Amino acid sequence: MRIVAGTARGRSLAGPKATSQHIRPTADRVRETLFNMLGQFLDGQRVLDLYAGTGALGLEALSRGAGHLVMVDQDREAQSLCRQNAEHLGFTAQSTLLAQPVNRALELLARQGERFEIVFADPPYAARVVESVLESVAKVVAPGGTVVVEHDKREPAPEAHAGLTQEDQRRFGDTLVTFYRAPAESPETIA
Repeated sequence: MRIVAGTARGRSLAGPKATSQHIRPTADRVRETLFNMLGQFLDGQRVLDLYAGTGALGLEALSRGAGHLVMVDQDREAQSLCRQNAEHLGFTAQSTLLAQPVNRALELLARQGERFEIVFADPPYAARVVESVLESVAKVVAPGGTVVVEHDKREPAPEAHAGLTQEDQRRFGDTLVTFYRAPAESPETIA
């Protein structure tokens, strides 16, 4: 597993132990396709990586110019990998790790008024939580922001949910990656 592009291009990432049942890293080719769709350079955007695992998605975003990353995972091995990978790539100062369940972290971030231009969510496939993740994420995604959900091909992703609208979907074997867009602020809210 490596960073595909940006300032840390080609640098390797630590992965889970072979016996780990809780961490399923996003494949390099899937990450490359995701970022081809999101744009190569993220110009200071704030990124949230839910169910972060190794932190690969969020760290790839930092390598491509994102301004700050918040990684969330409750698994101890995943927390260790996120810290280790951020340090190895020199992204410790630009990243924060919330070592808690995703729902609790999203509640905290919403209460603090945090907003993110890009949100990655890669929940365990068996959990079948796409709709509940979208419901919670809608409170922290910035106006016009993008939510990328990686899920099992057998779990349907709604066309629209919690104000988020599906813009695209790609299949990689048993994995579906669904892109959602938050509505842009209306002119009345900006004034």
